[in-house]
Amino acid sequence: MNRIALRRFVRNTNAVLGAGLLLLLFLLAFAGPSLTHWSHTDIDYTALRQPPSATHWFGTNSIGQDVYAQVLRGLQKSLLIGLLVAFLATVLASFAGACAGYFGGWTDRLTTLFIDLLLVFPAFLIIAIVSPRLRSANWLAFVGLLAAFGWMLTARVVRSMTRSLIARDFVRAARLMGVHPLRIIVRHVLPHIASFLIVDATIAVGGAVMSETGLSYFGFGVQPPDVSLGTLIADGTGAALTYPWMFFFAAGLLVVFVLAVNFLGDGLRDALDPTSDRARGRRASRARRPARPAPRTPHRTEHRAPERTAGA
Repeated sequence: MNRIALRRFVRNTNAVLGAGLLLLLFLLAFAGPSLTHWSHTDIDYTALRQPPSATHWFGTNSIGQDVYAQVLRGLQKSLLIGLLVAFLATVLASFAGACAGYFGGWTDRLTTLFIDLLLVFPAFLIIAIVSPRLRSANWLAFVGLLAAFGWMLTARVVRSMTRSLIARDFVRAARLMGVHPLRIIVRHVLPHIASFLIVDATIAVGGAVMSETGLSYFGFGVQPPDVSLGTLIADGTGAALTYPWMFFFAAGLLVVFVLAVNFLGDGLRDALDPTSDRARGRRASRARRPARPAPRTPHRTEHRAPERTAGA
């Protein structure tokens, strides 16, 4: 991010707010558990469904587990899943779309056909069917399953941007010099669409966390004894009115995280792409502001002495 883009980003209040909230959430998720001696698996049999107190900051659940430790463990898992899914999906989409747009021909046709087929399939239903068979595997298998159905739209956009880039002079010069096509894609094509990939990956993190939360809510995601925000929300839904601390802490962190990711994604888009609609709207609003009138200097009157005539 150059200085001009950084200046645009800093001027965007929502973007700075989103970045600050994300930083606080990451600190809370990975540094917060060290502030308490309870872990997410510890059980306090003397405190069942106890409200927040000095011993249990977020209260306890129905079997005496500390909600604070459970929520931070769930936040850790959801953040890791969101980051890994967004990274894998962005890498897959960038290379698939760039290769399809660069080589063209049958490569483009087959890749586009495969993307269209995946877009037709109901991803949520397929993941719900396949994920129970992966319960014996690690949670990384669930990450791969989410990433496998989250790269297609980005790949179509990357393909279109690559088709326009291969007509540029620097790409044509590299091809005439005999540079390997994969080297051209990595060194010349992908860096010119990096701003789009950064914004898309940022927003994809929020989408991946929401997908994981939804699947875990219905029992198709993270499995016990591990927890995520989705499993915590599912466990606390029935007691949301009678024991609200079992539901609203996890749900509140999820809402804050999604809002922060959207704010950050919009800010990065406006900073890295000055031709976006919001950036143009802000510049137009600044241009329509009436200019401040320049301060008027007091008019000085010069008193000239009367000219003497020749006969005086």
